[in-house]
Amino acid sequence: MESVFSQYAWAIPVIPLLAFLVLTAFGRQMKGVAVAIGVFSSFAAFALSVLVLWERVQGSPDDYTRSFEWLGFGDIRLEFGFDVTNLNALMLVIVTLVSTLVNIYSKGYMQGDERLTVFYAYIALFTCSMLGLVLSPNMLQLYIFWELVGVCSFLLVGFWYERPAARAAAKKAFIVTRIGDVGLLLAILLLFWHMPNHALDFSMISNVFASADSLAQHGISAGIATWIASLIFVGAVGKSGQFPLHTWLPDAMEGPTPISALIHAATMVAAGVYLVARTFDIFHVSPTAMTIVASVGGFTAIFAATIAIAQRDMKRILAFSTVSQLGYMMLALGLGAVTAGVFHLFTHAFFKALLFLGAGSVIHAVHTQDIFQMGGLGRRMKITTWTFAIGALALSGIPPLSGFWSKDSILSAAWEQNKLLFAVGAVAAFFTAFYMARLFFLVFTGQPSNEADASKAHESPSSMTVPLIILSVLAVVSGFVYTPWTGSFGTWLTGEEAGEHANVIVMIISVLVGVLGIGIGYMMYGPGRSRRGEPQESAGPVYRLLANKYYIDELYQFVFVRSLQGIGQVLKAIDKWVIDGLVRLAAGIMVGIGKTSTRLQNGQMQTYGLVSLFGFVGLVVLVLALGRRFW
Repeated sequence: MESVFSQYAWAIPVIPLLAFLVLTAFGRQMKGVAVAIGVFSSFAAFALSVLVLWERVQGSPDDYTRSFEWLGFGDIRLEFGFDVTNLNALMLVIVTLVSTLVNIYSKGYMQGDERLTVFYAYIALFTCSMLGLVLSPNMLQLYIFWELVGVCSFLLVGFWYERPAARAAAKKAFIVTRIGDVGLLLAILLLFWHMPNHALDFSMISNVFASADSLAQHGISAGIATWIASLIFVGAVGKSGQFPLHTWLPDAMEGPTPISALIHAATMVAAGVYLVARTFDIFHVSPTAMTIVASVGGFTAIFAATIAIAQRDMKRILAFSTVSQLGYMMLALGLGAVTAGVFHLFTHAFFKALLFLGAGSVIHAVHTQDIFQMGGLGRRMKITTWTFAIGALALSGIPPLSGFWSKDSILSAAWEQNKLLFAVGAVAAFFTAFYMARLFFLVFTGQPSNEADASKAHESPSSMTVPLIILSVLAVVSGFVYTPWTGSFGTWLTGEEAGEHANVIVMIISVLVGVLGIGIGYMMYGPGRSRRGEPQESAGPVYRLLANKYYIDELYQFVFVRSLQGIGQVLKAIDKWVIDGLVRLAAGIMVGIGKTSTRLQNGQMQTYGLVSLFGFVGLVVLVLALGRRFW
């Protein structure tokens, strides 16, 4: 089938780019129409993305690639263009849909902000960067947009730069993700060095890494393949907040809540998962790399989930939840279940965006993020409450919501291949249900901790509630795209035949751990049982350990930040006292010689005669001292 809409896919990132240029060029003059421009551009990109996806769902045409020569030196050619596959067609719809809803939601949330035009310009550039990353046909172009996504996240996390915490969070996000980006850059350099004709396009990479025999034919050893895959994964670890580069993600909550939803649901953190899925052929030929991905993903899933159960900040709970769910996705990819990992990315985008925007609605009403200072909001914010409940249940894996189907597909893959990782995933699912129950019951049920503040709470405007309703519907129905009894989604996504993957035992365990987590959360924090203020268990060492995030930030501060600061002080002292000291010494000597010369060259004949006499005497002494050896 001939591609019709795919040939216009290049316009999808260009539309928000034009919005960015217009908003930046006219600045404050566009404040009145900034919202309209932002919403229109993102919706136009979404509409075109839907057409591209519909075309690929209906006819399953071949991948569509168009590129032109960008740089050339010698026999090496670097190209720039776009590539449309089933995977990135799905990603286009996810990114543009969430971006559109965030733009609409921001109208109410950011109302009255003096820098509203700048905010919408940043969102447009952020969306353009992510879309450009998704459509990239080669690793070099992907890396360019990869870095641009990082720059945009820095701008958006630090949008309220007058707050010291926001500035610190933006710098932390930028620096930590750069660590991962170095790994990705090294992987690209290795690919450039070892690939035939230095090709970096994904189609060529797929052909070369198709099998061990293909690798051998092109002179690439298994060790090199493992290094390339591992370094690519380092880049994904940074962007997707996997342990140990996860510390930036919770701090990114200092940005406006709509940005938290955009970063944590569909754009920046999804980029790491997309990268691994896009380059999965490289990982597939290296069992070692696959084991690393699965192990890091499984550990991250349970590690972040345990931290979330002891947090007080509403947005930070959801942030650690995102880290945990990204761990699930990496776990699936490491097990070779690409369809399950991408499917969870698909469903997670909707219910996590719903939860973050719901949290923004609450914060907009009560002006605090501490869940122990809330309570009883369900009576005053019914739309927010019901939609947030749907998102919480979806995240907890309660059927028939979307999170159940996607999480079940991951747990089924783990059950078949690695029982230990299945146990890790099941325990993480229990903690997920527990911390979401804790969050929901403390915020929306029971009695308010402060009746005066609670009485002022009211439902958010329609610009904020309509996106919540749309996302709640998607959180319910999106899971039916890929159920245990239908494999068409997997076949369409990967091109391989996928049979039924129903596992009754896994489904029962998944439901039981979810219900158990919610039940224990209800017993501890439900109506009439929730405790306002500092909970009693905070006195316990385990609770303090979790509340302080295992002291990972403090460890990094001591081991890396202080040590690097110490090295910096030593280098500063060497520069000041040794390098600059030698320069100042040389300059001082020359100045001294110059001053002496000026005193000698004073124009007085007596001085010149005296100097000549001393010179003659010195010469005679030298001749007499050396004797015959002088000659």
